[in-house]
Amino acid sequence: MKIDVKYFAALREAVGTAHEQLDLPPEVTTVGAVRELLRARGGVWSEALAPERAVRMAFRQVMCDGDTPISEGAEVAFFPPVTGG
Repeated sequence: MKIDVKYFAALREAVGTAHEQLDLPPEVTTVGAVRELLRARGGVWSEALAPERAVRMAFRQVMCDGDTPISEGAEVAFFPPVTGG
């Protein structure tokens, strides 16, 4: 299954890209599993997407949690929480 992944704000800066297309292995079926797959790359990926880091996720431009199922051609986005001021 192929999906589009987008990174915003500080996450984009940390991983060095704003967008990529991923060809997922069959066992990756949720937004949380995509996050774990990316973390497994190690280095900045592991740091930026670590479980203890506040990272918001969206599926098809709707906020979601890690249990949200994904589908072919969908967009998954990761970004830091927005702070007010």
